[in-house]
Formats: sequence, structure tokens, C-alpha cells
Amino acid sequence: MSDAHIRVFWFLPTHGDGRYLGTSEGGRAVDLPYLQQVALAADNLGYYGVLIPTGKSCEDAWLVASALAPLTRRLRYLVAVRPGLQPPSLAARMAATLDRLSGGRLLINVVTGGDPVENKGDGIFLSHAERYQVTREFLNVYSQLLKGEKVDFTGEHIRVEGAEVLFPPVQKNGPPLYFGGSSDAAIDVAAEQIDTYLTWGEPVEQVAEKLAVVRERAAAKGRTLSYGIRLHVIVRETEEEAWAAADRLIAHLDDDTIAAAQKIFSRMDSTGQARMSALHKGSRESLKIAPNLWAGVGLVRGGAGTALVGNPQQVAARIREYQALGIDNFVLSGYPHLEEAHRFAELVMPLLPLDAESDRPQRIVNTGPFGETIGGDRRPADARQP
Repeated sequence: MSDAHIRVFWFLPTHGDGRYLGTSEGGRAVDLPYLQQVALAADNLGYYGVLIPTGKSCEDAWLVASALAPLTRRLRYLVAVRPGLQPPSLAARMAATLDRLSGGRLLINVVTGGDPVENKGDGIFLSHAERYQVTREFLNVYSQLLKGEKVDFTGEHIRVEGAEVLFPPVQKNGPPLYFGGSSDAAIDVAAEQIDTYLTWGEPVEQVAEKLAVVRERAAAKGRTLSYGIRLHVIVRETEEEAWAAADRLIAHLDDDTIAAAQKIFSRMDSTGQARMSALHKGSRESLKIAPNLWAGVGLVRGGAGTALVGNPQQVAARIREYQALGIDNFVLSGYPHLEEAHRFAELVMPLLPLDAESDRPQRIVNTGPFGETIGGDRRPADARQP
């Protein structure tokens, strides 16, 4: 992919959706019909793919992707494998199968897991360092299997004899591997075995420092990675409207809910989560942490906790700043996800240099891309044309 172009992903909210954070007020049911609407919107609007989250708070990502892939034409599905929770041979067979059934539209998100309490509920009683050792061993086996090799492997945590995948994936060597992690152990795994390194949305200077470390370690292994970033977006036609929408998003959020969420985040041994929490320190008072970057989502949401907030030109400019660091995969979301998928696609995507595979298809239906026919017989001019 050219360095001058980017891929824009959207998000399937299988953990819930609504108009406000931290409350049932304005919440909506996230059932199959709703997820179908979001996936079809993302497909039709020209998003490159969708991220499906993983964990006990979410519907199972593999089943969701399997249910939605047949309904879409070009949309890719970024689905998690879980080292330590899945044997690598099973994960490889699942990946090969879904890659075939989707016509080569599967992407893999390697998730080690950073919540010790949730891990214990899944039967994982390993330290942070041990989990990344499992991830390294898992990927050794998994990647060889998807290359068509028969594998014998004995590690500290994983052992297989005569493992193989009989029915190969569509994509050569298997679906590309995405992975995020800010600890030294995570960066080492990325440098050795991952295709695309993901970071959460920190200020540009912090992201630059992190990516410099990843690049250096990858280069020491003789490898070059691509890079992605996970952000929320709150875009409106004016900056004032965008910041008002950000304020509304947490309008029903009380201090007790914030404190309860921060207590849960503090028990995690995820370096990335600690970096997210440090951006706002659990306080509403300092949520604007960089130009057009807002940390309000992270008051109650684990993982990605920052949003780009502004008018279309401002949001596009901030995306260009991250792109200048070498980031070419942007994994975005907004509340509610159906409406915001349309809003971002209509207001910001025309301002971005989309990869050819991401670009919106030509419209040949009655109304075209220009709006409602005027007076019954005349199409309006495209406002984006000079």
C-alpha cells in the first residue's frame, strides 16, 4: 500500500451502544439486526473493514463475523485470536475457514489480554510476562500452520506434534496479523511476528515516541511493520457543535460511575491501559489533552479512551498528523455507531487520501451521491467539486 494513502476502519459495538456513556439513558439494543445495519453501512460507505471487540463484555467476535460476512461485499473483519485461551491449531483452522468463507476478507487481531480478573475467569492464571511468552509461542505455531507447514513444537507453554491445517486460507500465509501493546514484552512480540502494530490514540508526540521504539526493534529483527491507531471520533460541521456533542456524550455520567470504572482499570496489568488512564487521571477537569483530542471516553470505557473532536477540516488535519508518523490504518468509532459511521464518511472521508481498496464505490442508483433530485428532474451539483 502506498505511504500516501490510508485505510479507514469502523467498529462493531458488540459490547453495547447508545447516545450517552456510563448510563442506560439513550441506550439501544445491540442485536443481530442492528449489527447488520452497522456492517452494511460500513460496507456501503467505503470503510476498509470493521474491528470486532473481544472479551466477556462482548458477543463472541468469531460468531458475529461469521453472521455478517455473507451480507457484505468488500468489508474486512478484524477478529481476535486469544493466545492462552485458544490452542494455536484450533485458531489457525478457524482463521482458514473464515478466510475462505468470507472470500479472503479476514484480518486477525492478536489479543493477549490485560485484565487478570477476567483472565482467571477464562482459566488463565499467568503473569504479564508469561502471557507474552505464550503469545510468542502461539504465533510461532499459528503462523507456520497458515503457511501450510506441518508443525512439531515444544515450548514452555505450548506443545504440538504433527499439527497441520488441511484446508488453506485464501490469503497467502494467512490473514494479516494486527496487534497492540505498549509494554516491552508486547513490543518485542510485535517486532518479531506482527504485520501491523496498533496504538491507542495518545497525543501525537507520545505516539511518535512509541512508534520510534517499535521501528527500532523491528529493524533489529530485519523487519518493517505497518502501523495503525484506534480512536473515537466526534465530528460536526462546526467545532462548537463538536465540543457540545462531546459534552453531551458524558452528560449523564456521575462521579460514582467514573470511580467504579477507574477502580477496575487500575487492577489491570496492561501498560496501554495505564497510559490511557494517565491522560485524564479519572477527572473531568482536564479532558482536552491535545489539539482536538479529548480523553472523556476513557472515564468509563476501557481500552481506547480518546476521541478526535472538531469540524471536518480539523479532524482530517489531525488524522494527517498521525499519518505523517507512518500510520496508515485508522480504526475509528463513534456513539451511536450507526449514525456516526454515516457522519464521518460524509463529512471527513472526502477530505482523506483513501487507499484504493477503501474508496467508496461509484454510485449508479437513482439519486447518485449528490442528494435528492431537485424539482423532480434536476440533480443538485456536487458541493465538493471546486
